Amino acid sequence: MASTTVASRAVVPFLVAMMLLTGVCNTLLTKYQDNQCVRNCDPSDGGKPANFHQPVFQTAQMFVGEMGCWLVVGLMSLYRRYRPTTSPSDRGYQPVNTDVDAPQADSRTSHEVDGDEFDHHAKPSILRGFRVLLLALPSTCDICGTTLMNAGLVLVAASIYQMTRGALVLFVGMFSVIFLRRRLHLFQWLSLVGVFLGVAVVGLCGVLWPDKKEAESADEQGDAAMAVVGILLIAGAQIFTATQFVLEEWILENSTIEPIRVVGWEGIFGFTVTVLIMIVMHLFVGRTEAGRYGMFDMVEGWNQMMHNKQILISSILIMISIGGFNFFGLAVTRSVSATARSTIDTCRTLFIWIVSLGLRWERFKWLQIVGFAMLVYSTFVFNGIVQPPLKSLQVDEETEELLPEEPIEHN
Repeated sequence: MASTTVASRAVVPFLVAMMLLTGVCNTLLTKYQDNQCVRNCDPSDGGKPANFHQPVFQTAQMFVGEMGCWLVVGLMSLYRRYRPTTSPSDRGYQPVNTDVDAPQADSRTSHEVDGDEFDHHAKPSILRGFRVLLLALPSTCDICGTTLMNAGLVLVAASIYQMTRGALVLFVGMFSVIFLRRRLHLFQWLSLVGVFLGVAVVGLCGVLWPDKKEAESADEQGDAAMAVVGILLIAGAQIFTATQFVLEEWILENSTIEPIRVVGWEGIFGFTVTVLIMIVMHLFVGRTEAGRYGMFDMVEGWNQMMHNKQILISSILIMISIGGFNFFGLAVTRSVSATARSTIDTCRTLFIWIVSLGLRWERFKWLQIVGFAMLVYSTFVFNGIVQPPLKSLQVDEETEELLPEEPIEHN
């Protein structure tokens, strides 16, 4: 068990790196999709150009990407089934216990129970049987959070979007303490505040010094009102996302289900609920004159996706990246914690900013360097990579780094 634990911790840097890579790709692809013109694109059309603003469809395509994890699960099952075996235990045979007084070994030790890896030393999984429906709870939070963030991203600049998302780490930290009985050291609380302030400084740059293209197209009062609405939508979304993270950590702590299966189940539940909502809203809103071309017009949204090559290709890439992002994010949650996952996720801002500069989506602003320095330093302090600057904030014992009280070990 000890060597397995060391191996699982050694793979954490890889999981973190892949989580950041897939997360960066997902955000940039979503913003690229939002910038695609779908109506009145030719000046000769006479109307105002309209871009692809379909946050509900973007939520649905996210869940399609998550359902794609079942393809990986199937391929892994086929590999395990047909790979060469070298011992009877590998083929599923268990030794017969001839001692009638000794307790009988559970025949499920080396098999999968309800599709999950079973460890007879662990406590029973809460997701056995129909209780897998519990995964519908984080899926519902994901629907609300993702849709609100997609809608907010349409209304505000990318820098303001990233600033507001920084509130996630505070919500996850508080919810982890309240509901999961986590204990944070004072330096970790200060680190969470530092992460939030760092992202806030980055976003503030976009408000104080807007890009030339944004400034030229600004419609002052209307633009400011839309920005406020967008910020409120994104801020509200962080409450749902934090709830999702904490629910997933609780589920993973109390079950032996693999993270990739969690993503697959959440994809099924989330896609089902999203499609039902889309149908209902299309019937009552999308078909009306006021709702035409809006986010609840399913027919128009489908036509925009199918008849625009850039949107169709980016949708496929978003599905792939979001499936990977959720899998690696859940793997980080299981290996570390939900709070650490949200803190690491916030660092996506740095990479998104660098790529945006390279694509000339944003202009360089020196104050952003200050914000990113605060962000990265606070993240390192929070995760124990760098010691707190004040000796009074340092802890003598080995920092738990927000590991579960009883670390989950994988065989």
